[in-house]
Amino acid sequence: MFDSYNRHINYLRISVTDRCNLRCRYCMPAEGVQMMQHSDILSFEEILTVVKSAVQLGVDKVRITGGEPLVRKGIVDLVAMIAGIKEIKDLSMTTNGQLLETYALPLKNAGLMRVNVSLDAVNPMRYSEITRGGHVQKVFDGITAAKDAGLSPIKINCVIKKSSDEPDAAEVAAFAKTNGLDVRFIREMDLENGEFYIVDGGTGGDCSRCNRLRLTANGMIKPCLFNAMEYNVRTLGVEKALRLALENKPQCGTSNFGGEFYNIGG
Repeated sequence: MFDSYNRHINYLRISVTDRCNLRCRYCMPAEGVQMMQHSDILSFEEILTVVKSAVQLGVDKVRITGGEPLVRKGIVDLVAMIAGIKEIKDLSMTTNGQLLETYALPLKNAGLMRVNVSLDAVNPMRYSEITRGGHVQKVFDGITAAKDAGLSPIKINCVIKKSSDEPDAAEVAAFAKTNGLDVRFIREMDLENGEFYIVDGGTGGDCSRCNRLRLTANGMIKPCLFNAMEYNVRTLGVEKALRLALENKPQCGTSNFGGEFYNIGG
């Protein structure tokens, strides 16, 4: 399917939860986070209905995100449900890696093809500081488990302040090279002020090439991360929400006062 700017939209990012087991400084406040009500969160059956409708419109690439998707109970079952849709050619997940060692093989067996793992520092103290208490060894163990399970390629997402030459980023790059991993550097962004940048090593942030729609955990189809526009699949119906998002996808992002990275899916 094509939007009004003739961009080929074939990618759906699905946030399955706004919960996370870390509190990264660039993503979430240390406390006082307003969580979605359980009744607002889409069921797996509802998510599957959205994916099937999106596939009928031309989507063939799906990424599962959060929050942290591995904290969602039954996530392996959802992966299997989506993997069962034969039109899906690329099924991936973005994770912080804290639970990946446990889930890598079950996810692969369920049909997940590849993972992106967030890693902003390899020094244990720096990692703990950035994530407010995370354990970097769990990420290392998760990456090893993902390799052993055959999830490939494994991509590292590293958030930077301004440059990939920063000390933490340089160490992440060296770790990725040593371990045969791809790495993408993502400059810190600001939803409200509309500050976003093209991902170094990826295509995110390049509005002219944007090929995605987003489904939030509470059922909103968002045509753009940096825009408050959203369409509720429960009140509008799935097909109408998808079509409205496609028809109204803006040429370029501006700002978004109505969400946060952790509850939209980044």
